[in-house]
Amino acid sequence: MANGTVAVGAMPPVPWWLVLLQGIAAIVIGLLLLSNPGATTVVIVQVLGWYWLFTGVLNLVMMFVDTTMWGWKLLIGILGIIAGIAVIRLPIYAAVLVPTTLVIVLGFEGVIIGVVDLVKAFKGGGVGIGVLGVLSILIGFVLLARPIAAAIATPFVFGILGLAFGAVGVFSSFQLRKAQA
Repeated sequence: MANGTVAVGAMPPVPWWLVLLQGIAAIVIGLLLLSNPGATTVVIVQVLGWYWLFTGVLNLVMMFVDTTMWGWKLLIGILGIIAGIAVIRLPIYAAVLVPTTLVIVLGFEGVIIGVVDLVKAFKGGGVGIGVLGVLSILIGFVLLARPIAAAIATPFVFGILGLAFGAVGVFSSFQLRKAQA
């Protein structure tokens, strides 16, 4: 719409400078994860702990505001508060436990997705989906076999991804700026 109006249901355009800030933030976090992975992981896990605590309290409040599914809200609220307090009170332990738990979950997920893909391949899904299934199962087993080693590598992997996504974000912001001009 040339006159500045937005069609009903259409998303307003994202400001280019917001994409630029997101890209810069991703680069900074990526550099921090690569240069000082231990301390950066502790800080990120601390933020996660505060988030869990805050959302746990909000779930308990929402249980009284909207009584549908109150049992789930109670459970999620209590678990969020317990997890948040545990992470905030034991940051070093949580900085090891949280990434390790994530790796274990991803390992199980990889095996499950791989099995599902293999079933699809045998039901006519094609060789490609079968190969992806086998790779997914192998990666899942590697993660499950060495979860602590994979958790130690996690900050480096996320650091590299942060740099890559940040660079794409910065580049995209300037492309978006040209398009919005």
